[in-house]
Amino acid sequence: MIHAPTDSELSELFCPDETALDLDLIRKYAVAGPRYTSYPPATVFTPAFDDADAQRAIALDNDTTVPGAAPDAPLSVYIHLPFCEALCWYCGCNNIITRDHSAADAYLDHLATEIALTAARIRPDRLVTQLHLGGGTPTFLSPTQLRRLGRIVRDHFTFHPHAEIGVEIDPRHLTAAQVEALVELGLNRASLGVQDTNPAVQLAIHRIQPHATNVAAVALLRAAGVHSISFDLIYGLPLQTADSFSRTLDDVLSLAPSRLSLFSYAHIPWLKPAQQIFEKLQQLPAPEAKLALFALARHRLTAAGYVDIGLDHFALPDDELTVAQRNGTLHRNFQGYSTHRGASLYAFGLSAISSTPGSYRQNVKTLDAYRDALAAGRLPIERGLILTPEDQRRRTLIMRLMCDRRLDYTALSRELGIDFPSTYARELASLADLIADGIVQTDAHGLFITPRGLPLVRVVAMRFDEYLSTQPRRHSLAV
Repeated sequence: MIHAPTDSELSELFCPDETALDLDLIRKYAVAGPRYTSYPPATVFTPAFDDADAQRAIALDNDTTVPGAAPDAPLSVYIHLPFCEALCWYCGCNNIITRDHSAADAYLDHLATEIALTAARIRPDRLVTQLHLGGGTPTFLSPTQLRRLGRIVRDHFTFHPHAEIGVEIDPRHLTAAQVEALVELGLNRASLGVQDTNPAVQLAIHRIQPHATNVAAVALLRAAGVHSISFDLIYGLPLQTADSFSRTLDDVLSLAPSRLSLFSYAHIPWLKPAQQIFEKLQQLPAPEAKLALFALARHRLTAAGYVDIGLDHFALPDDELTVAQRNGTLHRNFQGYSTHRGASLYAFGLSAISSTPGSYRQNVKTLDAYRDALAAGRLPIERGLILTPEDQRRRTLIMRLMCDRRLDYTALSRELGIDFPSTYARELASLADLIADGIVQTDAHGLFITPRGLPLVRVVAMRFDEYLSTQPRRHSLAV
């Protein structure tokens, strides 16, 4: 195991004017909990949800006579492209490992069928304000395949003139021709998987990616006019140390991305067998060392001018995410924090999760099941959930906590049609320990999470989660 730093060593990672991490507090509340990309969380979804439920949910989402429905409700579209040429051993995503790039052609056939089945049930006047291609590795697709995907999507949906078009990019597999095809699709936001730039760490996680490759990818994108660039980093990987990760941060900051996502490595070898190699080699940082990496990164990024959006997102002060947080319009969905609050999410491909005001549904995870469902004319659903009115109310307040870091009792009472303090008196009373520990402050008008409590935002949200007492804790640690 990597050396575990002392409390004094961790405290030195922060400048005097920063709100220091209270290590005892973090240890006290570092329990397993949802990441709240949805509420209820995906662990509550049920296989009883079927094609008929999905059709009813889509119809309800399109019904402008439903109270509170927006007549021009926008759409957010997510497409999961699962292919990767090689397996990164840390990865927890649903992917297909192959070097046969023609496999994407058959997959695009299936996507075209699924998109056609769904789009036929959606009002054609609804505009797509956000398109995101995730994976896997979207840049596994050739320029020709990317152009075909663009035609499939645009043949079935109408895009807002200023729609956000984002793509997850593996810098190791990016060419000028692919960038050209993506720009034709409308690319204006790129998310680059970097993880770590240290060669020893890269070897340990089976992902060799020299930093020169990242530099070249950024240059290609910026030359093509794509200036909103985000990097994904992971802390807690094998062989990472404070010194090595500091050099990774140096490399990343030298490229001045608009946003950074700082993900905690999720060790789930019972679900992802490739991660078992990390246990055999005993190269994972100890919990205290992992906390040091988080503290280091948070300090370095905020000192460089990035705003802590929440949980694992950082953005420059003039970035749309930061502006949305200031304006109270920040949203959270299955891709993380977003500026597209109020958009219904329609997701396509293996394991993709769709979200409408009254439902969630997740697609099957295997290619055979996906193909068979579509061949039978059915949406390829594995599980889902119809939200009760109480689910929807709690989703609102948990999302406000995750995005705004506060609850306004008067505004919530008006929005939800209830007396918030009396309806949720039990939950508010449960905050007593968080208030005593300085994580939350309250008054007659509402509550807010203090700067000291920001690393524990998930813990605060958990106090309003109706399912935690009845569901097993199949989640990562809250810090």
